[in-house]
Parts: sequence; C-alpha cells; structure tokens
Amino acid sequence: MSEDAAGFVGSIPENYDRGLGPIIFTDYDEHTARLVAGYAPSRVLETGAGTGIVTRRLRDLLPATTRLIATDLNPPMLDVARKKFHPDEPVEFQQADAIALPFADASFDAVVCQFSVMFFPEKEKSYREAYRVLAPGGRYVFSVWDGDYNRHGRIADEVAAQFFPTDPPQFLSGDDELQQNRSDQGLAERRRLHRSPDCGADPGKARCRHQRLCACDGLRQPADRPDPHP
Repeated sequence: MSEDAAGFVGSIPENYDRGLGPIIFTDYDEHTARLVAGYAPSRVLETGAGTGIVTRRLRDLLPATTRLIATDLNPPMLDVARKKFHPDEPVEFQQADAIALPFADASFDAVVCQFSVMFFPEKEKSYREAYRVLAPGGRYVFSVWDGDYNRHGRIADEVAAQFFPTDPPQFLSGDDELQQNRSDQGLAERRRLHRSPDCGADPGKARCRHQRLCACDGLRQPADRPDPHP
C-alpha cells in the first residue's frame, strides 16, 4: 500500500466523507450511477470507491441481481463505505489496487471510477487493467475534474506547485492526456459527457458555463478487434 493511502486512517475517512462528500462528490454520483445503470450490466466493478458515495447510488439503481464489487486501495475508506449499507444488501467490498486488479479477464460488464483516475500514479496501467477485466462490449465509465472549471483542484495545484516547483503533483490531469491514454488501451470512446448537476443542458451537446466535470464513457473493443495487449 502506498504511503498516501496508508495515511487515510483514524478519523480522516469519516471527516473526508462528511466534509468533502457533500461539496465535491455528491450529486455527480447520481449522474454516474444512472449512466451505468442504463447499460443494464450484470457485473459491475467500482475502482477508487473511497467512502462509497457512488457505490450507494449504484446499489440503489441497479437490480438486486446485479453483482456489485466496490474496491479501494485504502481499507479504512471502505470501512466507512460499509456503514452505508444494510447487512443483507448485495454489495461486496474488497481492497484492490486499480493498477493491479485481482480479478480474472473479462469478469465485468462495467467498470466505474468517479474522481479517482487523476490520482492513480500510473494511469496507463489503470486503463489497461480496466480493459482486461471488462468483457467485450463492456463499458468503462469514469469522471475527472475539468481543470477549466474546478476551482478546488486548481487551488490545490497552485498551492502544491509553490512547495514542489520542479515536479508538482497534479490533482487535475489534463483531459486530452486522459483521452489519448484511454484510446491507447483499446477503449473506444462512445460518448464524451460534460455536465454539472446544477445544469439542465443536454450532456451530449455544447458545454455551458455551469459545467464542472468531464465524464468519459469508454466501450471495450469487440472481440474481433486486435487486443492491444496480447
């Protein structure tokens, strides 16, 4: 486990969920969960699930027969997530690294990741792993902050750059870089969505001034397409 993940212990996960959840993550969870549920998958994997904000909405919207596995690198974060579910609700929690998933090839119909991809130290490996565990035709739905609009991440980047001017950590990874990396891993773009929960605009149309995120919906290449990672 990385030092960063190991540092989220004690009261930090609870404070993270109570303080940052309503400000940064809530509302987007509804959009993400509805997008995934619309594909009617029977096996869903969530990576970087954190305190289970999206997991909760996924379980609410998916049929009880849909297998849902929520993973995170940090067990204390998952401990908070578990508290949001009744013992009889069909959801599994498992510690897992998104760049080295402990699942067999073609195990899932959908992989979901809300606002975690930009924190993965090796993004290309995370895309490769998502591709590997997806069945042909499966979807990888993830969202990242749009640097042009997200003031929280922009301020974090600016402050970090003052302390690490030569190699600052990037909380806002460029959307163009993410798109190129995803395509390189064999995930064809089906739709590229830009939407804020406070905006009534059609996410498939032009951007509006309220937008705060970039959500990407990637389709795993059909079986007759060459595997980029044989």
